[in-house]
Amino acid sequence: MNSAYLFPGQGSQYVGMGKSLVERFPEAKEVFQEADDAINFSLSKICFDGPEEILKQTSNTQPAIFVHSIAIWKILNPSNGIMFAGHSLGEYSALVASGAIKFSDAIKIVRLRGNLMLRAGIEQPGTMAAIVGLENNIVDEICTQISKSETVQSANFNSPGQVVISGSKNGVSLAMTALKLRGAKLVKELVVSGAFHSPLMVSAKSELDEALQDLKINEIINPVYANVTAKPVLNPNEIKKLLSEQLTSPVKWSESILNMVNDGAENFIEIGPGKVLQGLVKRISPTVTISGINTAEDLEKFLNK
Repeated sequence: MNSAYLFPGQGSQYVGMGKSLVERFPEAKEVFQEADDAINFSLSKICFDGPEEILKQTSNTQPAIFVHSIAIWKILNPSNGIMFAGHSLGEYSALVASGAIKFSDAIKIVRLRGNLMLRAGIEQPGTMAAIVGLENNIVDEICTQISKSETVQSANFNSPGQVVISGSKNGVSLAMTALKLRGAKLVKELVVSGAFHSPLMVSAKSELDEALQDLKINEIINPVYANVTAKPVLNPNEIKKLLSEQLTSPVKWSESILNMVNDGAENFIEIGPGKVLQGLVKRISPTVTISGINTAEDLEKFLNK
């Protein structure tokens, strides 16, 4: 079957992540060591031992999930008809897996991205909320009305009837109230350190742009489906542009998956911690097969198929 590889974003982290991989696979140990050396920081210790409050800081969470995903990928490294996508941060993992970016370069950018987003969240405090049970256009319509006076917009189109909104605390609060009145089944504020994928991240954008300008990106054969457009991207300059726009633009995840299915993907495999993307894909396209690789046991089962 035509396989598509998916890479998770922030929120999938857990204390102990990657530990079993490092214990059983020398390649995984090398990846974690290379990451520690590249950023001059013992990220591996935080992944394996916590504490949780340190791991869940955006500046640590993003590189932790990224390294975990790439440690698995380095062992798999399949070469048959592949498509890639990653949710937010996961797009960097997808670009490394596709061969567009070297791991040693990407880990520095990911660490910087996490630091910049954490700082932006302190400078421009905001929040996010999950909305379940409304059509995308209704969520957009309400956010657009409120955004005339406050900052709020759709941030993640995760699956049919599941949208995450992002913005100022007051903007998100007003939108949550309005969306409840419009009949949302669930409206829940998320525990986050900033208003990701909203205009409140704009202060992180200029410094990230500078780093992206110096980043070497290779031409690739197998496409990565970009969060911003939900379309396949191969060109290095376009990849840089979309990575920059991603900070303040919505993640079109549901549309990305549907486009991958339309382009021939039949088998989706989530690479990295957690099972969030597996659940989303099941709701987006129930007919495809979906599995995940998170632990050493998962990886051994997959390799022994």
